[in-house]
Amino acid sequence: MRKEDKSTVIEQIAATLKEYSHFYLTETSALNAEKTSALRRACFKNDIKMLVVKNALLHKAMESLDTDYAPLYDTLKGSTTIMFSNTGNAPAKLIKDFKKTSDLLGFKAAYVEESFYIGAEQLDALVAIKSKNELIADVIALLQSPAKNVVSALQSSGSTIHGVLQTLSER
Repeated sequence: MRKEDKSTVIEQIAATLKEYSHFYLTETSALNAEKTSALRRACFKNDIKMLVVKNALLHKAMESLDTDYAPLYDTLKGSTTIMFSNTGNAPAKLIKDFKKTSDLLGFKAAYVEESFYIGAEQLDALVAIKSKNELIADVIALLQSPAKNVVSALQSSGSTIHGVLQTLSER
């Protein structure tokens, strides 16, 4: 590859790293064509961009950015596939589901919520991270809970008072 081509690829990788707030580094070289195609389809369905890169080019792209990605440099060995997403836990859920059918997909590391997760044992922690929409739904549910309790208490006490008054009037 010519030097001009390499610099273009590095710039494209750096632009993609800036565009997405979360990314996962995985190992897909052991997958056959059928499994790789299935993984690509699953990524497309979940709005995850999958990109196979050379480690040296990815390293240079990371160095060119303002964020310090130094903890990830040690994981850049072997074949590397990057999964980009704007939802922090979407790639983790996809990897975990895919591992149920094939143990050949390897998880190396991730950069999620401005934190580094290195090693396969971190996958469960990444699955547990809630997305922005999930957090908003939890907050709304918590805010609605007291109001629902008050309304149900008023409704039940209203029928209870009505029942007591009706019983007293019949006597």
